[in-house]
Amino acid sequence: MQNTSSFHSKQDTRKRVNSALRYIILTVFAIIMIYPILWLIGATFKTNAEIFTSASFIPSRIDFTPYVKGWITGGDYTFTTYFINTFEYVIPKILLTLLSATLVAYGFARFEFPGKKIMFSLLMATMFLPAVVTQIPLYLFFRDLHLLDTYVPLIARSAFAQEPFFVFMLIQFMRSIPRTLDEAATVDGCGSFGILRLVLLPSLKPALISCVIFQFMWSFGDFLGPLIYITSPSKYPVSIALKLNADTSAGTVPWNQIFAMSLVSLLPAIILFFSAQKYFVEGVTSSGIKG
Repeated sequence: MQNTSSFHSKQDTRKRVNSALRYIILTVFAIIMIYPILWLIGATFKTNAEIFTSASFIPSRIDFTPYVKGWITGGDYTFTTYFINTFEYVIPKILLTLLSATLVAYGFARFEFPGKKIMFSLLMATMFLPAVVTQIPLYLFFRDLHLLDTYVPLIARSAFAQEPFFVFMLIQFMRSIPRTLDEAATVDGCGSFGILRLVLLPSLKPALISCVIFQFMWSFGDFLGPLIYITSPSKYPVSIALKLNADTSAGTVPWNQIFAMSLVSLLPAIILFFSAQKYFVEGVTSSGIKG
């Protein structure tokens, strides 16, 4: 009896030691992963001299002046303008992506038509095509349409489901939804769009929210697209504004202000992600069907 008690005691001790080791290792890796963010937050309160002389993320003082001066900027426009400009093309882009990708995915997932396999193969092939390959033809195309220095070139591709990643993701979700639901809706008198609106879209909610989060993060942080098509400073988005403030030709660069605005520019994506985290995780990991 005493030997059995001693054996269980050793097992409990071994489990506690293993748990402690796991927590220590995970904590160390978590600190390593989150250190750049902590350093960025700390740098927003530091002076330029302290930023480049101290590796610690803890500032010697707490001063919100870099946030105020960084938001105002030294130019003709504040970050209020840059954020408004960014949302002016990001929000339409998200809405058009949801609409076009859903319709195209619905066609591939639920209908049979000549050349379907070939067209689906071409769709998948474009997913592996580097975006930079199409930049010059697209630039010439929009130049001939006199649409440069507008947000149309940044939005137009989304209206035609030109981002196959979203189409593919929605196709996979739709394929996991039983066709018997479509047949039941047809018996009840639903047409094709009725089935899409009343049967499929409610089940696609996690996938659609995942599309919103991905598209928001990619579009909000896009630097190359606005750099190519937008030339008026009054139309610059946040990504270009941050680069302008880091222009070394202007003399001393206020890095603390740039870091402060970089941190502020992360907030919309962080807020959106944590607001929709439940649906995002469900959308990525599940089949999209509840129950």
